[in-house]
Amino acid sequence: MRMAALAVLVLSGLLLLLIVFRKKMGWAWLSLFGTHLLLAALGIYVVNFSGLLTDIYIPLNPATIGAVTVLGLPGVLMLMGLKITLF
Repeated sequence: MRMAALAVLVLSGLLLLLIVFRKKMGWAWLSLFGTHLLLAALGIYVVNFSGLLTDIYIPLNPATIGAVTVLGLPGVLMLMGLKITLF
């Protein structure tokens, strides 16, 4: 079962690379993604060390960075709301 899952992962990764390079998107998407990633980390960093809300600390891990990268500033607000309501 584990080999089947690994085979599906490798095959889907190769097909994704094929699609990316056949569409002539080049490397522009990588710089855009990097910019979003950097701004997401900066947004979480500002929340953690601004001192406005002292009881909120959002850890910098792949899940939080990914959520903020995809959702943008509302993602930071979502994480803050989750931190306030759940913890």
